[in-house]
Amino acid sequence: MSQSQQQLLWTGFRGLDAAEVDLPFSPGGLILFARNLDPSPATGPARCRALIDGLQGRFGAELPLAVALDQEGGPVSRLRPWVGATPPLRQIWTRGGAKACARWGGLWGEGLALLGFNVDFAPVLDLWDGHPGAGIGDRAASPDPTEAAEAAGAFLHGLETTGVRGCLKHFPGLGGTLLDSHLGLPELAEAGRVDRNASAFKALAHPDRLVMVAHLRTPASGLWPASLHRGSVADNPWGIQGRFLPDDLEMGGCSDWGWDDRVRLSLEAGHQWLLVCQTPAGWTACAEAAGRLPESLWGPALETTRSMRRHLPPATPFDPETWQAWLARLQAAVEEIH
Repeated sequence: MSQSQQQLLWTGFRGLDAAEVDLPFSPGGLILFARNLDPSPATGPARCRALIDGLQGRFGAELPLAVALDQEGGPVSRLRPWVGATPPLRQIWTRGGAKACARWGGLWGEGLALLGFNVDFAPVLDLWDGHPGAGIGDRAASPDPTEAAEAAGAFLHGLETTGVRGCLKHFPGLGGTLLDSHLGLPELAEAGRVDRNASAFKALAHPDRLVMVAHLRTPASGLWPASLHRGSVADNPWGIQGRFLPDDLEMGGCSDWGWDDRVRLSLEAGHQWLLVCQTPAGWTACAEAAGRLPESLWGPALETTRSMRRHLPPATPFDPETWQAWLARLQAAVEEIH
């Protein structure tokens, strides 16, 4: 596999320090999880920044790496060991409206920028439905598409004013599903429900916006998940544009397809990145599958990922006093929203 093809991967990894990270290829993007973060509030933040700086030096010499975290707040908060419990988007929206959503987006962006991240895989734009088993819950702001877009749009505005890119997820929308796509392939049988979910994305998506596509079977996607179906990604019927990437290709929602099919179908669908997060076996298999594809399939995606990386902002210097001041403002915001 050429170094060019490797750069299509936005991959997880093992290790808390750069010297420990053993990747058999040079990715274009990295995503950190709790396993990569020292849980100590005293040493963890600076150690995280050193890890990211080390990996940027190792893999990002030509172009900056895209470095992401899932930092939504609420139940999906990788920074929880350092910052404590924080409110989910629904609580922020219902208690403080768009102003509070923008404030929280800005707060998370400031903190992530200090740590060296340039992408946050947030906010959730799925419609809230109250179902406890589908993996979304109060991560979603509202059952109303207009309100959901207003909440997510305000969060995005706050986040992106700090220089950290956001990512709309999980297109075309998981509202109304009953199965967590980490575990299997959820399905929505009613086209009208799919249209309603997707309508929340119309006001916020644009060609330069990161949009994560769900592993979700719909009437339009047929036998395939929406994530692997071009008619649900680049040629979607709602005219949604973006820098598309599939949800983690190691999730149960696409596990019925082998790696060659997952990677080929992802690129044929119009994805610009290949997101693979959990295991060395998974990200190695993904990289090898990409290496077996013709350049006509991976070349256009590579150029679009590189164009995004060229415009990633330089990292904010990490300073312990600035971090502590940010943490104090974050904790004050927690008290206010409760």
